[in-house]
Amino acid sequence: MELNRNMIDFTDMRPFEPEELPAAYDELLADATFCRVATSVFPDIPLEHIAHTMRGCHTCMEFQAAFCKPFLKGLVARCANGLSGDFSAVNPTPERQNFTYISNHRDIVLDSGLLDLLLIEQNLSTVEIAIGDNLLIFPWIKTLVRINRSFIVTRSGGIHDILHASQRLSAYIHHTSAVKQTPIWIAQREGRSKDSSDETQESLLKMFVISGTGTNRERLKDINLTPLAISYEYDPCDYLKAQEFQLKRDVPGWHKTQADDLLSMRTGIFGWKGHIHYQAAPCINAFLDTLPDDMPKPDFFTAVARHIDQAIYRGYRLYPANYIALDMLQGSPQAGTSTGGQARYTPAEREAFETYIEGQIAKVDIERPDIPFLRRKMLEMYANPAIHQLDLSLT
Repeated sequence: MELNRNMIDFTDMRPFEPEELPAAYDELLADATFCRVATSVFPDIPLEHIAHTMRGCHTCMEFQAAFCKPFLKGLVARCANGLSGDFSAVNPTPERQNFTYISNHRDIVLDSGLLDLLLIEQNLSTVEIAIGDNLLIFPWIKTLVRINRSFIVTRSGGIHDILHASQRLSAYIHHTSAVKQTPIWIAQREGRSKDSSDETQESLLKMFVISGTGTNRERLKDINLTPLAISYEYDPCDYLKAQEFQLKRDVPGWHKTQADDLLSMRTGIFGWKGHIHYQAAPCINAFLDTLPDDMPKPDFFTAVARHIDQAIYRGYRLYPANYIALDMLQGSPQAGTSTGGQARYTPAEREAFETYIEGQIAKVDIERPDIPFLRRKMLEMYANPAIHQLDLSLT
């Protein structure tokens, strides 16, 4: 059933409107945990000054400029070896920026945050961010993310609840693109791809077309889907992901706890990342026009998902670590010759990466760690982007 988005109340899921911000600030500042977090993030700024600055922010974007931008710039300076982005294939302008960026998912918190930083530095609007309610562990987090221009994706409840939530989400995305003319960020799948083998969930594309008018092609064109590749030189959560693979293998019914999620968020934010690059591909609207009008619906969604995947694979920025991991998996002792006959890294870089992997494995905190299994899983995380991109070059 298609919902009329003009008849839907998005109040409890959308970012706050300017007139709602004073109450949201009061709610945050009354929360002792938020105040502790705020003063730890900005240790040189008294809480009273933080509160005064917050109350002087009359829009969500002003809040982002006052707090998120300096935090992210400082974070990149401390925890990365540079951040770059290339949006030339899209060429967003102040008059035309209502793209729905659909990206691979590398970090729970930073994927959208660093995208915002890149857009702010180009004097462009920040994105509205799709965030799952499973990450909103405490009430103050939900309030904070809505101040940070996030909209809530419901992932809990029964089948009826999830269906209704999908209808609302689809309607909100179309409303944001068409009426608000605001850019959006959404991951290509629910949750991160633990082995960095990124694939678009077709169910996500089907959610997009619940709302809108016309054919499925026209409904997708309405939201200007734009693939975005995010490349980390190093993933600070790599050992946690490998640990999770072993726990899922060895412990029947194992599931992550809230403490696990908090550890992943903290490690992802403050861990070392090396260089980070964002590469936007062209909006897929031109590709959609090439698909036959009589294409069966299952084939249509498969073709669109595959196109998005390939655009992301082409956009990966590969680092020596990616090629080294691939050679290590393939048992090649040579400097990258298995990836096309030309050295992609030096022996010193390989030695440094091998030392890095062993150091990350040493951080795994479980009984009876399976070292060969953990090492292979970590190497797969770094090798898969190279595998996908190199496979494209052979087709």
